[in-house]
Amino acid sequence: MPAKTVGIREAKANLSKYLQTVRQGAEIILTDRGRPVGKIVPIQPEELPLAARLRQLEEKGLIELRVPRKARFAPIPLPDGLAQRLLQEDRGHDR
Repeated sequence: MPAKTVGIREAKANLSKYLQTVRQGAEIILTDRGRPVGKIVPIQPEELPLAARLRQLEEKGLIELRVPRKARFAPIPLPDGLAQRLLQEDRGHDR
């Protein structure tokens, strides 16, 4: 995607619009009286944390995030006090 050149005043007035363009992968070159002074570029995906990368993929419709259901396991029946005793032994605390 080719870079778009925008004057500072125009960029300030329409920043949200230009940031959306950057989110889509374009670069914006900022000019002051026609002279380039800066550039707004998208952050590369590998620079983003996992949560942000997943959110991007979800926004593009490439993935659908689902909240996992809590695992439901039946408790294992143990004789009274056995779990506590095993835990104390594992920690090195003998009774």
